[in-house]
Parts: sequence; structure tokens; C-alpha cells
Amino acid sequence: MLRQRVLVVVVLLPVGLWAIYWGGWLYALVVAILLGLASWEFGGLFAQAGLQPARVLMTLASLALLGAAALERLDVLPVVLGGATLLLMSYHMLRYERGRDQAATDFAVSLSGVVYIGLLGAYLIAVRQLPDGLWWVLVVLPSIWVADSAAYFIGKAWGRHRLSPRLSPKKTWEGYLAGVLAGLLGGAGFAALWNALGADALTLSAARGAWLGLFLSVLAPLGDLGESMVKRQVGAKDSSHLIPGHGGAFDRVDSWLWAGFLGYFFIRYVFLG
Repeated sequence: MLRQRVLVVVVLLPVGLWAIYWGGWLYALVVAILLGLASWEFGGLFAQAGLQPARVLMTLASLALLGAAALERLDVLPVVLGGATLLLMSYHMLRYERGRDQAATDFAVSLSGVVYIGLLGAYLIAVRQLPDGLWWVLVVLPSIWVADSAAYFIGKAWGRHRLSPRLSPKKTWEGYLAGVLAGLLGGAGFAALWNALGADALTLSAARGAWLGLFLSVLAPLGDLGESMVKRQVGAKDSSHLIPGHGGAFDRVDSWLWAGFLGYFFIRYVFLG
């Protein structure tokens, strides 16, 4: 399993870094493909529990939100979300008229998928569009990757106290705290590295990287636990088997979604405001 995970990272990481570097529509396209798959898997998880979310409409609505972000129109996100809500509600009302008694619950799942994947995911694109966005993305995402890895390996080796016994029995407080420390140090280290490679030291200092890494590593793991809640309820181990050793796209982006959303507003209003 570990060998598969490492091999996938070795293959896919250069693609992701290339897209981050180029930014623009290439980066937005990679994010859209990943989150489009995650949206489809989100609906599929609830389908395993007998619900019938509108997976096609939910995925298209999520992609519309991502498209608005790619066009640098964050101001229209509420309009797109409102339109998606009306469309999904109309669809599920029609389903109820045709005999689907659980249509209201289906509607709630469809809408939650649009908000969770599409709305939060839009800020993964928005971070790249900030001033010095390349460097900010290269702190936000790697900090989470380092924190997740530290939490996994330290928790597996030395974890004794369960963080959330029902949601994710293998996660421990030792692993979580190791992840927080790794996120702090990773944020500072990546910021210092990017300074050496040309980032503006006044905008992206090691101290700012440390604060950002700390903030994200404290809160973003809630995304992982949130996905675990869904999977536990429906009795699924992974959102799919798309990525060998990693599960599905949704399994990979659960923390990234919150990292993008939280990172955008932290950078925008704490550092750049």
C-alpha cells in the first residue's frame, strides 16, 4: 500500500506542480477535473446508502462555480449557487411528484455536494489569482501535504490516544499534533525556499509562512474527518478506487478544499488586507 501511494505521488506530483506554475486556465482545468471527479464520488457515496442525489446536475453546478472562479468573478458565486439551488430543488420536486419519497433528502445531499465541492473548491483557484499567487499556492498546498504525511507516519508509529474513535479510529492526538507542528515548520520552510527562488520577501516571509501553515494544519484536518463521517455512515472505506493506494479523488481533496478556502481568506484579509 505504501509503495503504491509513493509511486502515485511520484507520477502525479510533477503534473500538479506544472499546472500550479503555469496557472491560468491550465491550473483551473486540473482543479476542475479533480473536483469534478470528487463531486461525482460524493454523490456516489450517498447512492450506496440508497439515496439518489442528482449527480450530473451536482457535478455541473460545481464546475460552474469553478468556472466563475477561473474567470476571476468571485462576486458571482452567490448568483451561481442560488441558480444551482433552484435548479436542484426543481429537479427533486419533480422526482417527488413521480414517486420518490426521499426526494427532499436527495435534494439536501445534492446541494451539500455543490457547496462542499464547488463553492469551497472555487477558492483553490482564487488563491492562485492573488498577488504572488504562485508562491501562496506553493505554501498552502505543500503545508497541508507535509502536515498530513507527518500525522500519518507519527500517528502510525507512536499514536496512542485516539482523536476521534468513531469517525476515524486510526487517527490519534499524537499524529494530529505532529501534523500541526509539521504544518508550521513546513509553512516557514517553504516560504523561505520561495524567497530564495524569487518570491517577494516582504509579502511572503518565513514568519507569514509559519502562521499560515499553523492556521491551516490546525483546521484543515476537519475536512478529512468530515469525509470520514460520510464514509462511516454509508459503510464505505474509500470514495472510489480511482487512484491506487489513495482511494478516490474525494479522498485526496478533503483537506485541500478547506486549505484553499481558509488559506484564501487568511491571506486576503490578514496579510494583504
